[in-house]
Amino acid sequence: ARVLDIAKRLSLQAARGEELVEEEGCKKHWEPLKVFCKDDEAFICLVCRESRAHRAHTVLPVPDAVQEYKGQIQAHLRGLKEERNKLLGIREAEMRRNW
Repeated sequence: ARVLDIAKRLSLQAARGEELVEEEGCKKHWEPLKVFCKDDEAFICLVCRESRAHRAHTVLPVPDAVQEYKGQIQAHLRGLKEERNKLLGIREAEMRRNW
């Protein structure tokens, strides 16, 4: 959900032609959030990346993580849209039957 929120915000900024500014940073080290920890599903700074807490975790650069999760979100969205269309078809058939 956090990745989706950030991706939406970045998309809106890009659509408006605004410069993409990273508003958030590491609360602990005051560094920019450059990598995404897949194990914790969180953006982290490079200092946190080297800490014991994340050293053994799988991490991706932020742009790669955004692309990966964007693809997953789009696939889920397609499935939900198909299911919604099926349900709307069933609803319409039931309403016709009731009339």
